This record gives sequence, C-alpha cells and structure tokens, in this order.
Amino acid sequence: IMSVAENLKTIRERVDAACERAGRRPEEVALIAVSKTKPVEMMREAMQCGIVTFGENKVQEIVEKQKELTEPLDWHMIGHLQRNKVKQVDKALHRNHSVDSIRLAKQIQLESEKRNITSDILIEVNMAKEESKYGFMPEEVEEAIREISTYPNVKIHGLMTIAPNVSNPEENRVHFRNLHKLLVDINGKNI
Repeated sequence: IMSVAENLKTIRERVDAACERAGRRPEEVALIAVSKTKPVEMMREAMQCGIVTFGENKVQEIVEKQKELTEPLDWHMIGHLQRNKVKQVDKALHRNHSVDSIRLAKQIQLESEKRNITSDILIEVNMAKEESKYGFMPEEVEEAIREISTYPNVKIHGLMTIAPNVSNPEENRVHFRNLHKLLVDINGKNI
C-alpha cells in the first residue's frame, strides 16, 4: 500500500504530464484532495505534503472534521447539497461544486447574505442527461446563470459535470468537450 506522500507524488507527476500534453502550466491546475470517508490522520499526512484543499461530499463530515482540523484549509463541497443543509456548511466552504438548481442557489444567497459573505460556486451540468444524476440540463444553463448571476452574495466560478461511469474513460471526453463548448458559448454572450 502506497503512503499518502507516494500517492501525491504520483498524482503530481500525472498532472505535470497532462499539462505538458495540453500546453498548460501545472500551476494552473488546482489539486483537490478528496477526503470523503478518509480519517483525519490521513488528511494530516496530506497537509504535511502541502495539501490545503479538501473535497467532501457530506455536510456532517465537513463539520466533524473541522472540529479536529483547525488549520486554515479550503473546504470544497463536491457532492449533492440539500437546501436544508446550506446553513450548516455555508460558512465553512471555500467553494460549492454542485449547485444543481435555482432553489439551491437562492438558499445559498439567503444564508450568505445573513453572514455577509460571498459564496463561490460551480454550476453542475448534467451533460450526459442521465436520469440518475443531478444538475441543470445543458439547454437550461444559460438561463440559470442569468438568474444566479444577479444574486449579490453568490459568485459563479464555472461549470462542472460528473461523467457517466463507463469502462473506457475515453468515451467521456465528448461530455467534457461539450461542457467546455457550452462555457465558451455562454462567456461569448457576456452574461
């Protein structure tokens, strides 16, 4: 079994290689350590290797881990967030990766306004149009962005999608290309 440090070294090498192929600089890539279900001790190991950004998919897990990890960390919500949980987690998050409805964005706005903070979000898009997944359908994204961008305490940082679970990951490239095209098209409209 590889240590956290060995795993991080391997991941960083893969990121470096992917950046070289894509003509990008590794510094442009944010590495988020997905710490869901992982013990705090393992997170501390990652922190010793320079990791300060962690992704969780359950509000209660973030809240519990924050009691033990008091260092300044960037917490990202990477799973579905229920509206009734926004109050519990909003003050603790650096970014919410899964805003999948106008109603959720409105709730984030309400809680952010109460705390006088700005919440950073990503809009979740169901690019593969899977019934089992959350997110706006691609044809709904522009209208959703127009609405959410009027919320003074919510800042949209981009789009995200969760690709289908397939045996050949190459099959999913089309979804990421289409997501990028959607973002470029929307950016071209200066929304």
